[in-house]
Amino acid sequence: MHMNVAPHLLTEDRAEFERVLDEALRTAHDRPELAELGDRFTTVQLREMALNATALITTAAAVEYDHYVKVREQLRSASVTGGGGTGEALGEAGGAGVVAIVTVLAPILAGTAAVLLLLVGAVLKMLDPPPAFADTLLTAGLMFGAVAAAGLLCAAVGLLVTALRNSATQVPAGTPDDELSRARRAWGRALTDRGILPFLRDALAAPAPAPLPKQTPPSGRIPKVGYSGPDFTSPADGPPPARPTFTSPDFTSPDFGPPEHRTE
Repeated sequence: MHMNVAPHLLTEDRAEFERVLDEALRTAHDRPELAELGDRFTTVQLREMALNATALITTAAAVEYDHYVKVREQLRSASVTGGGGTGEALGEAGGAGVVAIVTVLAPILAGTAAVLLLLVGAVLKMLDPPPAFADTLLTAGLMFGAVAAAGLLCAAVGLLVTALRNSATQVPAGTPDDELSRARRAWGRALTDRGILPFLRDALAAPAPAPLPKQTPPSGRIPKVGYSGPDFTSPADGPPPARPTFTSPDFTSPDFGPPEHRTE
């Protein structure tokens, strides 16, 4: 479904407009003046009517919408202007990430090496006679244990410093993001109170369309058309037609003809 967008309503805000419209339709029955909407129109019909009247509805909240768009554009401009600082911050974060990885891996590797060296040195010391490098393994194990302990201490200090740094750079309340949320909510309230709800009240107050006149069906199965067929009668119904009369020619014998035609 494509709705008619008001000239000042941006395409990216159509979804928010539809969300506010759906919420208003969902809670319309909670309002006494709109309790009879379901008796005359369905929710789908009301939604279609409101989408077709988007220009009228959004004009009622034009002031709040303009403020919302202005705050959003200011926030976007500020983020674009601070792009260089963001890149530097990402670089610093990448370097800090490498240091954090090394700080975490060093105690693990050192501790593993210390456990292995101490275990092997202790086993060799149990032999009779013990090898000469058993004491060397034990000494190396103790050294790796000290390195692991130092790494754990550095990791704990790094976590503490990171926590303090994040707490210092937290975004306090009243930032542009919070102002943008307030502007969006104000626009939604204005749409509902001054645009959508008055539109629904007008739809409820509009007179119902007059019903179409009831047509009486014809009495017969086949409707009678406006002309009649020609009358055909059989020959027996009328007087017999006059028969033509024929007269034979007069033939006379040669004796009764004129004298010039008599034979000798």
